[in-house]
Amino acid sequence: MTLPLSAQAAEVRLPDGATLTKEKLELEGSYEMPIGPWHEESAVPTEAIAGRVIRQAWRLGGTGMSSYQILLNLRQQIVDAGYEIVFECEDIACGGFDFRFGTEVIGEPHMHVDLGDFRFLSATMPDAPNEAVSLLVSRSTSAGFVQVIQVGKAQAPTATVEPKASTKAEPGTALPATLSDDIGTAMESVGRFILADLVFATGSSDLGPGDFTSLTELADYLKANPAKRVALVGHTDAEGSLGGNISLSKRRAASVMDRLVNDFGVNPGQLEAEGIGYLAPIASNQSDDGRTRNRRVEAILVSTE
Repeated sequence: MTLPLSAQAAEVRLPDGATLTKEKLELEGSYEMPIGPWHEESAVPTEAIAGRVIRQAWRLGGTGMSSYQILLNLRQQIVDAGYEIVFECEDIACGGFDFRFGTEVIGEPHMHVDLGDFRFLSATMPDAPNEAVSLLVSRSTSAGFVQVIQVGKAQAPTATVEPKASTKAEPGTALPATLSDDIGTAMESVGRFILADLVFATGSSDLGPGDFTSLTELADYLKANPAKRVALVGHTDAEGSLGGNISLSKRRAASVMDRLVNDFGVNPGQLEAEGIGYLAPIASNQSDDGRTRNRRVEAILVSTE
């Protein structure tokens, strides 16, 4: 998906498969763009910018990328397009709850904001004070969310361009070029899918109770494609030794494999279980939320047919 920033500037590219959940266009509008963090005495300082205003919310399903990793990709594209960063912050430094509810945010379910895990950025175009863009990035357990508010010249909206699907990451970025909420689509295009709704406690290989949607969908995919094989790869947080975590992560993957075989009737010949411990984090291990996201199992397509 491609978001045109202005008639002159380059385009910000979201991964093909990112879903536009909400869009509103005002040919003659105004946006109170945050230019600083929330303060008890002054609330959220803003700058009023008038012109054509496009408000969009995007959902990035099937990815375990952190809010920071998602923002890095988009931030670089904005800088490359010639914008200058005016203000940038993360959750608590922004003002947390007060910042979130003191600035403009597209409502649920189109835009989800985790009050303990969000990033904000606002930028303007030099020598063009009425051209600006802001990004608000957050995530839920299973998806990333991006709000883009762009102010530009009052003109007819530029048509978006659908790039060809790609299975590779954009050069110099961490985001895969293709994302999907559908396991089958993700497997065929990216070759991997994070089973993000699974729940593991610290130090435990026991998969929590519940009807996990990701397992239902993975089982359906494997049954519909009996020639396909998937490696279940376990991951842990960084608490404890590497050796112990590799063993734990493999047991977690084996726990998921057992559930798929015994509860969902998946052919065990289509599955294998491996573990790599804490060597491939998708979030910081310095926070409880980050450690929770790192405790995960990914499904990797290993057959080449």
